[in-house]
Amino acid sequence: MLLPTSLVGSYPQPDWLIDRESLSKRFPPRVRARELWRVAPEYLDQAQDDATLLAIRDQERAGLDIITDGEMRRESYSNRFANALDGVDLDNPGSALDRSGHPNPVPRVVGKIKRRHPVETRDVEFLRANTDRQIKITVPGPFTMAQQAQNDFYASEREMALDYAAAVNAEIRDLFAAGADYVQIDEPYMQARPEKAREYGLEALNAALNGVTGKTAVHICFGYAAIIHARPDGYSFLPELAGSAVQQVSIETAQSNLDTSVLESLRGKTIILGVIDLSTHEVETAGVVAARIKRALPHVAADKIVIAPDCGMKYLPRASAYGKMKAMAEGAALVRQELC
Repeated sequence: MLLPTSLVGSYPQPDWLIDRESLSKRFPPRVRARELWRVAPEYLDQAQDDATLLAIRDQERAGLDIITDGEMRRESYSNRFANALDGVDLDNPGSALDRSGHPNPVPRVVGKIKRRHPVETRDVEFLRANTDRQIKITVPGPFTMAQQAQNDFYASEREMALDYAAAVNAEIRDLFAAGADYVQIDEPYMQARPEKAREYGLEALNAALNGVTGKTAVHICFGYAAIIHARPDGYSFLPELAGSAVQQVSIETAQSNLDTSVLESLRGKTIILGVIDLSTHEVETAGVVAARIKRALPHVAADKIVIAPDCGMKYLPRASAYGKMKAMAEGAALVRQELC
């Protein structure tokens, strides 16, 4: 389909599942934050499954073409996977600066990073069993996880990032085997720390994709709009992804009013085009969404565009998120009709 629609990954978790007020008052957790869940541990898996079904049905009703699990089982996009790996001291967290410049508790790496078991394969299997549409799952990227950790073991961050990449690579292979149509690697810290990204981030991303044959994406953004309010005029790390093994690049253009001519530097890549502004609860009209899509068309072919929000919808009220998804699908349909 021309201009298919999809979430970047997350959708708002129900208030009965997680303490959304507490979540909104803190930086995204890097270590486990089990105190955020409102459901007793013995019922949590069942509750997360039920919330995932709600997220799936909302996406389907809104008209999305590629469905995610909404990341209902996660406290943040990265901490569930990052804290399931060997080499991390779960009882004694470290500290690292968030992209906002504030210290945040993070995994403390005290040994070799290794994946001990699949982390998200059941998530894919559940998603595949509950929708007949194409599906996408997200995993945190090796560079971003290396930036969200305190290194008390490795001689260099590069060495640590490459071991994270090996863990991500093994996970991605299992996710495709479990039925995923797309796997997206989340690498927001490539934008936040471009110098280090140039030094070894691209190498780690390519290592995570080594030998992977499925359809892959990388998401790079300016941070959650609910937390990081200022938006720069453009990306500090984006054209470099033209040299990566990834097939799709997910960017945000709505809140930043990004100069879409930069997309010409990513020739050959499919662009996951962020056209939904997550800094406001106000629901865009289909016409506004269509106009944002058309801004990109002079710079990238329509058959190389997937329509999406700027970033994850995790911090939006559910009613707002649903309305924005619906407007996104309707706006894509308007442009599709014009092109056809």
